Amino acid sequence: MNMAEKLTTASAMTRPTVAVLLPCYNEAAAIAQTIASFRRALPDAAIYVYDNNSKDDTVRIAREAGAIVRSERTQGKGNVVRRMFADVEADVYVLADGDATYDADAAPKMIERLFDEQLDMVVGTRESDEQEAYRRGHRFGNRMLTGCVTWIFGRTFSDILSGYRVFSNRFVKSFPALTEGFEIETEISVHALELKMPVAEVATAYAARPEGSESKLSTYRDGFRILRLILNLYRLEKPVAFFGLISGALTVLAIGLSVDLLLTYLATHLVPRIPTAILCTGLVLLAIVSLSCGLILDTVTRGRREVKRLAYLALRPPRA
Repeated sequence: MNMAEKLTTASAMTRPTVAVLLPCYNEAAAIAQTIASFRRALPDAAIYVYDNNSKDDTVRIAREAGAIVRSERTQGKGNVVRRMFADVEADVYVLADGDATYDADAAPKMIERLFDEQLDMVVGTRESDEQEAYRRGHRFGNRMLTGCVTWIFGRTFSDILSGYRVFSNRFVKSFPALTEGFEIETEISVHALELKMPVAEVATAYAARPEGSESKLSTYRDGFRILRLILNLYRLEKPVAFFGLISGALTVLAIGLSVDLLLTYLATHLVPRIPTAILCTGLVLLAIVSLSCGLILDTVTRGRREVKRLAYLALRPPRA
């Protein structure tokens, strides 16, 4: 073997491996197009299609298109993503949907930025002038939910619901993935924010679904589930602020009810409404208990965050 062949072999051995992850449920109309577009953009990548109990020909079409097809029987996108992250081994992971709405040509640029800046996640923020690309209410819902995350967690992403993301190995293998449905993108975003991971955004084109392909996202049901997750993560990750708000509200209510009692007592030295006085006392005690819970849980949360951070740091950073 001459020197050129040795260098070529060494280059191939050290080249980072890329896995394209496509969770799918009834995407027969779009999966072949999606696989073909990522094959053109990332010819060396392994493309995985994880079927989630599809009733159509998604599995057959994906196999014929050359993808590695596996299945996850527990229904829900979060369950599929958790299975993919656990099973697939690679240096870089490209997560997208199987509906041909995301721009596969943006993937190389996102991967390049991940390596150049030593990032753990690059989010493909969606940009589209097509009205058909977003279902009714989705734009408003995305802005509202993104605003909630910004208000609660400070710095955030401009599109927390984007399903187009590039991850490092250490992000994927240290991410617990506890949600079951379309809340998974929000959980991923908050996880990165809480551990202060190096992340970035890249604007990507977002297209309408091909004819015959239908969205599985329910505007109101899944929007409510995402909002509930945000509030639950607020309780778990920022317990002092969460229980402090409850404590403050109870204290304000107690003060409001006690003002008239106090004025009456100062004028007559009598407390004519004993039940109201007992209620005010109870509200103040509840406020103290709530604040105490927040302070105690904050210590627990800090310990959990330290464990997650150490698990994250135990894995190697992305290297080109």
